[in-house]
Amino acid sequence: DSAEASPSVVFENIERCSPDCLRMLLENISGLTVDVDFTVEVISEINVAVATFIKSVDTKEFVKKCSQHQRLREFKMTTRLLELTQTIKAEKLPDSISTDYLRVYFESAWNGGGPVSDVQLFPEENSAIITFCDHKGNT
Repeated sequence: DSAEASPSVVFENIERCSPDCLRMLLENISGLTVDVDFTVEVISEINVAVATFIKSVDTKEFVKKCSQHQRLREFKMTTRLLELTQTIKAEKLPDSISTDYLRVYFESAWNGGGPVSDVQLFPEENSAIITFCDHKGNT
């Protein structure tokens, strides 16, 4: 078990709950405000949502609260911490993008980044794999 928990929580099997309903449920459970204290990204293609906390929160405790929450159980949703990773894939990049630009962009603290150890550009897919020096440098 990592000493540092992920700031993101995955909600699976979200098809029975609209995105707005999910946001309200998360506000009710956490006592926090969406778009101020946390963000919610819905990935409908795989029936998942990811809540990422901006405010410092014990996400392990939050997952436990969610697993015990009546409404989430009624919706048959499951929750878990999002695994920490050092590598991300950036997609739908412009044709003219360079590895140097991506490195500078993802190293920017303003963008939530951190030191980048490697950038692999795949122009034929308009994508890139960015590897950070540690898992803290990606959001």
